[in-house]
Order: sequence, then structure tokens, then C-alpha cells
Amino acid sequence: MDVVLFGGTGMVGQGVLRECLLDPDVKRVLTVGRSATGQKNDKLREVVLPDLTDYSRVGDDLSGYDACFFCLGVSSMGLSEAEYRRVTYDIAVAAGRALADKNPDMTFIFVSGAGSDASGTSRTMWARVKGEAENAILKLPFGAAYVFRPAFIEPARGIASRTRMYRVLYAFMRPLVPLLRVVFPRYVTTTERVGRAMLNVARTGAKSRVLENHEIDAAGAPAR
Repeated sequence: MDVVLFGGTGMVGQGVLRECLLDPDVKRVLTVGRSATGQKNDKLREVVLPDLTDYSRVGDDLSGYDACFFCLGVSSMGLSEAEYRRVTYDIAVAAGRALADKNPDMTFIFVSGAGSDASGTSRTMWARVKGEAENAILKLPFGAAYVFRPAFIEPARGIASRTRMYRVLYAFMRPLVPLLRVVFPRYVTTTERVGRAMLNVARTGAKSRVLENHEIDAAGAPAR
């Protein structure tokens, strides 16, 4: 399987990239982003673009891939709706259109978030914009498209968020994670499980086109 990954420098993307590079079934990984991941691996190739809504300059670099894992995202805190929409909706849809044009049989998996509103009626800005992005992605002419809605993601294997606020939050929450898993098991997963879930869904599909946190966690559980 050959994979395109967006957002490989973020916390979720780092976890997904790690699982892709470890998986013997994955032969090639192309990361696309505004900066390189800094990782070195024979499977890995990186494309750095200043404008992630414009793919005219990459030509056929996006052709010949089986799956795309779109993990690029940003917090809505402190952003206007227009600023948040540019990252959450505009970039995702532009990437999806470029990839669908070159890889019509591709499986595209879009990382959204728990609480996203696909009805478009939410008064919560981020939930409404996320939902609009979900709907747009699911309408694109891919072989298959899925939306992942994770809730609390525990970073694993030394992975950390690049955002200081999130690093502080995760450091504070770390001692509480075992308790969260007991009290709210449906709302906790890990970067490892998200990465494995993406690979498994890309291989075999899923019953639903929108996977909530507990479904992601189950899809990424270690094989028994």
C-alpha cells in the first residue's frame, strides 16, 4: 500500500506516520505539508508547499497512491471563522480534489473531531465548520472516503504536540488517563490506535463512513 499523509508534523500525524513506517504492507509514504517532518526512512518522501490550497506545482507527484490520511488540523481558539475555515475546510477540500483527480480508486480518511456537526446548524463555529468539511470530503469521487471523529487522544511512544498549550494539557492529564479509560472508555484512544485504525480501514473498509472514537479505538486495537 502506498500512502499520502497530510499533517505529519502534528501530534496525530506523527502517530500515523510512525505506524505507516512500521507497517510492512506500506511500501511508500508521501508527506505533504508546509514543513518537513525531519524524519529519515527509505519509505518516506516529503513535499513541502507554502500554499496547501494550490497543488498545481506538484504535478504527478500525487499520482499512484492507494490511501490518503488527512491529519492536518488547528485549534479554533483565537481564530476567526474565516481563518479556521481556511485550514479546516479549504485546505482539506483542495487536497481532496487534487487527489481524487489523480487517484479515483483511493481511500481518503479525514480526521475530524468528536462533537462535529454535519447538519450545518450548530451555533458552535468549529463544530459547524468541521461538519461542513466532513460533508464535502464524503462527496468527493474517491473509491472510498471515511471520517474519523476522535475524542481524547493519548500521545504514545514519545510523540508530543507542537502546540505548547496542548503539551501542558497532556502533561497535566497523563496521570488521569487510566481513570479516564475506566470512567469514559468510549472517549479515549491513542496515537498508535488511530494510526493502526487508518491502515486497517484503508485495507478492509468500515461499516460506517463516519467513525466515532470508540469505533476508531476498536479498529486500531492490536490483533489477538
